[in-house]
Amino acid sequence: MSAWSEHVSAALLGTGRRPPPPLPEAPAAAETGPEPGAGGDPAGRLLDQAAVLTVARRAGRLPLAGTDPIAPAPQEDAPVVPPAAAARLARILGGEQIRVLPEWLEAAAGHGRRVPSRLLPELLERGRSDRVLRPAIARAAGRRGVWLALQNTDWAYLVGSGDDPGGDAEVWLTGTRQQRVAYLTRLRGTDPAAARAALRETWSSEPAPDRAAYLATFDHGLSAADEEFLEDALEDRGKDVRQLASDLLARLPRSGYGRRMAVRALACLRPETRPAAGGGGRARDQTWIIVEPPRAHDEELARDGVPFHPTGSFAPGRRAGGPIGTQAAWLREILARTPLSTWTELFGLPPMEIVCLPVGAAAAGPDGRGARDLHIGWARAALRQRDVGWARALLKGGVVVDEPEALADLLAVLPAAERDAAAADLIRWVEGQPDLQRVLERVPGPWTGALADAVVATIAVAAERPSHRHEHTLTQLCRLADQRLSPGTAPRLEALAGGAGQDGSQAAAPRALTELIGTLRFRHDMLKELHQ
Repeated sequence: MSAWSEHVSAALLGTGRRPPPPLPEAPAAAETGPEPGAGGDPAGRLLDQAAVLTVARRAGRLPLAGTDPIAPAPQEDAPVVPPAAAARLARILGGEQIRVLPEWLEAAAGHGRRVPSRLLPELLERGRSDRVLRPAIARAAGRRGVWLALQNTDWAYLVGSGDDPGGDAEVWLTGTRQQRVAYLTRLRGTDPAAARAALRETWSSEPAPDRAAYLATFDHGLSAADEEFLEDALEDRGKDVRQLASDLLARLPRSGYGRRMAVRALACLRPETRPAAGGGGRARDQTWIIVEPPRAHDEELARDGVPFHPTGSFAPGRRAGGPIGTQAAWLREILARTPLSTWTELFGLPPMEIVCLPVGAAAAGPDGRGARDLHIGWARAALRQRDVGWARALLKGGVVVDEPEALADLLAVLPAAERDAAAADLIRWVEGQPDLQRVLERVPGPWTGALADAVVATIAVAAERPSHRHEHTLTQLCRLADQRLSPGTAPRLEALAGGAGQDGSQAAAPRALTELIGTLRFRHDMLKELHQ
């Protein structure tokens, strides 16, 4: 009788009548302990041994005829993370500080490490429901992660979600939309002309949503050579395709599109020399910028990406950041799509001096709304054209902007060495205003140096004021800061949490602040473990 048959007989008769047969390869009773279901319990012993036999039977079974065996997992070329980091990842996947998971994955990949194999199934399952995680998972999962994804269709998102689209040129003809986008993106990085030619061959047969997705890959390696293709796309029947083509053309200042926009913009702005107010006969005349929004909208303007009702233009504005008139919205859109060199040539001044010029709407008197529209248009143009000089001028020149988040977007244009100080100045400027949260949302981490100092100071102000409004502000600030603020700021926040109240008594630290400190401490230990 086989060992399996003996165990089946013991199960049918009951361990009271027939003890479990001996099985040397099963764990000894001393190893499993006397608890019910372990070695001290005959019934538990029988089940343990049956489990061992089941694994042995499955592992030793030959594949069915005609079935191709699964290829073994490839050898990894990246080392696994240290044991302490692996243990922390298990805690994160279990729900502890789950919001730091993207940072853990990025830090692991940045150190050339990979996720332990035993945690890959749980990690891949989490990426199944969270698309934001997928690129980070692809970078840290290693080769075995892709191998596992090929065995489970629920994890197939990992194949082609990284830099490798999961195939060669054949994928452009047979792949999914996601794989084809990945292929074009990679090809745009190495051979933009080949990517453009491949898309041109299938362009007319692609559905409009797919055409827009493929055209978006022109963001990589965009150059004057793409102008003809993009000009043709302005006539596309898909609205999203036309808008995307106009946005890409606006990033090519020397294109025909840029020249068309410059003509329109020059009809809206002109320099005017006025005598300096109260300066007497010895005062120098001063250059003003006279703003006259466009009075009409036509098909050509719509073709170039300026809709009749741009976003937020349905009613006259009554407050900062509120809706604006359609003519003002047209002006902002035109300026945002006009080459910034237009203004340095017109005024003969560097950007810093241009943004500081007074703005008027008629022969006399300033116009605050015109200045805001002008500066917002310039800020959008500087972001689109990645112009460092104009970004620096707008952030430092004391401009009148009723959308500070437009300035916050410009931080990404500045050199890395300037960003923290510029962001800190911007935060101090909007402190205490409802715009603060919208600005901070646009400032990517890590928040270090002067920027971290400004954020900690803002948190301190909110924590020291007990009103409901400041409590809400503190909660929102801490929510934004827990993933972006440098973990090195934790000691300062702990000192703040342990400080005295306004009446001199010991104050209980707000819950949001204590949770922020806990997250920063967790991140500090996490990054230290990955660095080992």
